[in-house]
Amino acid sequence: QVQLVESGGGLVQPGGSLRLSCAASGFTFSSYGMGWFRQAPGKEREFVAGISWGATDYADSVKGRFTISRDNAKNTVYLQMNSLKPEDTAVYYCAASTLLGSRSPPDFGSWGQGTHVTVSS
Repeated sequence: QVQLVESGGGLVQPGGSLRLSCAASGFTFSSYGMGWFRQAPGKEREFVAGISWGATDYADSVKGRFTISRDNAKNTVYLQMNSLKPEDTAVYYCAASTLLGSRSPPDFGSWGQGTHVTVSS
């Protein structure tokens, strides 16, 4: 069955960096669009970054600070997060979609369990 497992979250000071990883299994990874989303307490889940066929897409709030990448040989998608801010604190989820280039959560049929990122001094 489809499985997405995130890792790499934690506590980091403002201005610091983290790299999230999402290991995928149970589907043809290279054929899917992959996305990172986040959900802060009391807020709706929001799109962070997406990648499909080498094309990348970023929310305005993270553009220039975050980088999404994928390694199809390892069935893994990454999110490199630099210059982290307190407002980046959230649970981060990776997700897979057959609709390439989508930002909409309902278009993503498979989700990981999430990894917590806390940015605080």
